[in-house]
Amino acid sequence: MDRSVHPDLIVGIHNSDDAGVLRLSDDLALIQTVDFFTPIVDDPETFGRIAAANSLSDVYAMGGRAVCAMNVVGFPINKLPVDLLKGCLKGGQEKLKEADVALAGGHSIDSPEFFFGLSVSGTVHPDHVLMNRGAKDGDVLVLTKPIGTGVITTALKGGNADPEAVEKIVISMEELNKSAAECMEGLDVHACTDVTGFGLVGHAAEMIEPDIGLEIDTSSLPLFHKAYEYAAMGLMPGGLHRNKKYRQSMLEVSAHVSQPLQDLAFDPQTSGGLLVAISKEHADELLERMHDAKIDSARAIGTVSTDLQGKIRLS
Repeated sequence: MDRSVHPDLIVGIHNSDDAGVLRLSDDLALIQTVDFFTPIVDDPETFGRIAAANSLSDVYAMGGRAVCAMNVVGFPINKLPVDLLKGCLKGGQEKLKEADVALAGGHSIDSPEFFFGLSVSGTVHPDHVLMNRGAKDGDVLVLTKPIGTGVITTALKGGNADPEAVEKIVISMEELNKSAAECMEGLDVHACTDVTGFGLVGHAAEMIEPDIGLEIDTSSLPLFHKAYEYAAMGLMPGGLHRNKKYRQSMLEVSAHVSQPLQDLAFDPQTSGGLLVAISKEHADELLERMHDAKIDSARAIGTVSTDLQGKIRLS
């Protein structure tokens, strides 16, 4: 489906955006997205909260307000106790309540593997939609959450994870991107996406156009506790290697950037932060707003440049 099929489709499938956007009127557009995955933690309520925050994030990345959601569930009813599902749904409901989003129902199936997520509807003014394209030369890149959830959950699965490291990623994964999105309102934001399964480089690559590229200052990257150590140990998820294989050709790496930092730039994130391209003039104000809102990990991590056409440089 594209605009030639429906003239009110503002955002469709063509540029790998975080959600679809359909114009309903001159001053109202509908945002729609769906996301789900299998458990990454043992506690079902924690899993529910993480999955809900992850699903809601796509609406915030589009500059919108999430208003309504539907549960999407697959559960092996004859293999797992139903209390696991009840706990998951309770955790998801808690996160929706925090986000002031109505739960309107959902759909479940008996499946070989447990998965949970949400389809989410949101609203935005048609003129204020944020997309992953539109970054301009000189823009500052701001990242709102640390990276490294992939390597830490890999360590967790192997029984090698430091409890403090696990606690920190759980708190972050449960954190809504709602406040971060609200901090962007009224500022000169040109592009936005959330950093999830394709990793920082993979999602940053979606901001690239033939005439622009990105430079990421790896010394400025916010990293989770123990993430660098685990990456150096080789505790990396399979998705990291796939991300690297897919995007390696568009990457330039300065000689001083260590291998663990290069790997972490591809680490698949769960319920990661927003990556924002904002004018240099408004970047400091955005960071000030975010720090005032207790988004303490938010920081400038790079710039947009016409000198790096179609490329990402790790420096």
